[in-house]
Amino acid sequence: MGTPHINAKKGDFAKTVLMPGDPKRAEWIANTFLTDVKRVTDVRNIFGYTGYYKGKRVSVMASGMGLPSIGIYCHELYTYYGVETIMRVGTCGTYQPEVDLFDIIVAIGSCTDSNWAAQFNLLGGTFSAIGDFDLAVKAKEVANASGINVHVGNILSADIFYDNDPNSWKKWANLGVLGVEMESYALYTTAAKLKKKALCLLTVTDSFIDHSKKATVEERQTGLEKMIRVALEIAEE
Repeated sequence: MGTPHINAKKGDFAKTVLMPGDPKRAEWIANTFLTDVKRVTDVRNIFGYTGYYKGKRVSVMASGMGLPSIGIYCHELYTYYGVETIMRVGTCGTYQPEVDLFDIIVAIGSCTDSNWAAQFNLLGGTFSAIGDFDLAVKAKEVANASGINVHVGNILSADIFYDNDPNSWKKWANLGVLGVEMESYALYTTAAKLKKKALCLLTVTDSFIDHSKKATVEERQTGLEKMIRVALEIAEE
């Protein structure tokens, strides 16, 4: 018996789960990088797989889009399936001129315009959502050793994709925020609450500074090999 959103059996998931947003991307990661792959869940076409990378047992599962969606899946993986580490491997738009298309961002912090943290009754405070330090250091070291352009810093985890204010991003950019995606804040706060590990790795596929810089649909799905290899290298059993 699984959860309301995952029909895997207990033990089907490895201790580390890579989590892209797109189910097709999860399938591509599993079939491209893992051996002895088994699909372990398919509820709502949110596919999850478990296999091996260089002898390490690793799982891959899609999160869907947005904080509510990843919040559901990471909570169920952490609490029901014994998962210890979730690494989001996603895409983002860059806010900074030095962060170029297909560079990798290691998100050590996540800002948000969401009301997600209100559930923790913070009495007017603001919870700073951060990734696991050891994983972030390892990701930076692996990326540097591989000659990958990597940036470490803060990102925005947004509720809105089509913002009514086309210039709202500039306020975040002025504070040094590197770029924007839509899931990391929920992942980081859930991991903090449950005393688990989490990290968000992002490949830049769009630029808010130069709108001509934009990855194709094909590149978004399969052009993320460098980031995936970094995540798999630092995956823990």
